[in-house]
Amino acid sequence: MGSFILCIDQGTTSTKAFLLDRKGILTAGTSVPITQIYPEPGFVEHDPREIYYSVLKAIANVISENPFAVRDIDGIGITNQRETTIAFDRNTKESPYNAIVWQCRRTAEICRRGEIKSREQEICSKTGLKVDPYFSATKMLWLHENVPSTEDMLLATVDGYLVYRLTNGKSFASDYSNCSRTMMFDINKLDYDDDLLGLFRIRRDKLAQPKPSCADYGEVEFTREELGSFDLDKKEIELLMTLNGVHITGVAGDQPAALFGQNALSEGDCKTTYGTGCFTLMNVGTKPVFSKNGLLTSAAWSINGETFYALEGSVFQGGSVISWLKDEMRMIDKPSDCDVICKSIDSTDGVYLVPAFTGLGAPYWNADVRGILTGLTRGSGRAQIVRASVESIAYQVTELVNLMTDDTAIPAKNMKVDGGVCACDFLMQFQSDLLGIGITRARSDEMTAMGAGLMAGLGCGFYDSLDTVSGLYEARTHYQPHMSAYEVSTKMNGYKAAVRTALST
Repeated sequence: MGSFILCIDQGTTSTKAFLLDRKGILTAGTSVPITQIYPEPGFVEHDPREIYYSVLKAIANVISENPFAVRDIDGIGITNQRETTIAFDRNTKESPYNAIVWQCRRTAEICRRGEIKSREQEICSKTGLKVDPYFSATKMLWLHENVPSTEDMLLATVDGYLVYRLTNGKSFASDYSNCSRTMMFDINKLDYDDDLLGLFRIRRDKLAQPKPSCADYGEVEFTREELGSFDLDKKEIELLMTLNGVHITGVAGDQPAALFGQNALSEGDCKTTYGTGCFTLMNVGTKPVFSKNGLLTSAAWSINGETFYALEGSVFQGGSVISWLKDEMRMIDKPSDCDVICKSIDSTDGVYLVPAFTGLGAPYWNADVRGILTGLTRGSGRAQIVRASVESIAYQVTELVNLMTDDTAIPAKNMKVDGGVCACDFLMQFQSDLLGIGITRARSDEMTAMGAGLMAGLGCGFYDSLDTVSGLYEARTHYQPHMSAYEVSTKMNGYKAAVRTALST
């Protein structure tokens, strides 16, 4: 039996690979960036071939940096950006069009069509989702209507695409958590719904087979010929070839994977991942809870025949707000500048940012609203705008947690957090203050990879039980609230007023 699980984390801006050992320790991962493509306002794309190359490169890097792991890998776990949609040829595995990324809003018009809008209640009761461009079904329909050749091709979220390519076409499967985000998957029956497939004109035989998170997704089958078609050197190709025969034994979308990695295994446990977007999930147990507040319900993971569900709120603009400050506004040179600038003033002096750069997600689900700054005065400067931008991330997450409490009647007692943006101490303290609860930052910020690795480890027997997996969790940093309830209420009311202004503009 091997000594490691290979964890692949294919994200929105990069792909990372890690090695996970039996003590639950992740090696320092390697990151390979993904090019962001913006062909039109509101459009976001990736090159599918570049996605796969980034996976190959990240794997080769982590094995090269840890040569003792060669031929010592017991299984592979995959976690991925979920709703991003790829059409590709069954034989060549190539795509005639770029991947349509989860952030992309091009299908807003499709979502407004009468035949789709009129069935919103049915869609929600079956899939746990709102009708929104966020999800894969309208992206697939857009591909069929605008790129006719895709009608004869396979359609997949990123996990299905990677499983197909890594197994050389021997397996085409997607786990329940990713299938849950297609807007065609009945989370009660854990299968695609024929009526919804008909609504979006998608053929079942073109979609990946739904599977539990811990399952055998097939074995890796690289060929030197295919690897040679990518920009890989001879050593990298040889390292990748050593994985032939290793099975993919765990797959989960990035957010449920992070929930699992955060040891949020019991009903009521919750976490927020602060990445490009922010994603707050609450474990609601083995029966789906449908929100009355515009939140989403999805299958989180399925192990040993038991499926757990999560209530989720999605913030489209999280870490991307900080990227905006750096790349477009030129107000910071590096993300760590945010801490210094935010702490240099006592408040924003009434300045609020609503970062609706690509619309607003839960609970508003408005694809057309755009971002605004409110409360500007002659005294407003760089510091106020930077702090308002960072605070906007916490305001959005606070709204989600409050709505989850309302939906479930389970009061939030502690929030587990992960993701690169957690490095901003000001944001984490402000988040704790707004929520009025303690925040626990995990030992590693790579909890999506951790969750996928733990699932893969359970899938191949690397770990013997959920109890073993639960015992591996270790916290690193804690934050406690200090703000008065009155101050929290005043700040939240100010932010909500800014949102109402954005929605009315």
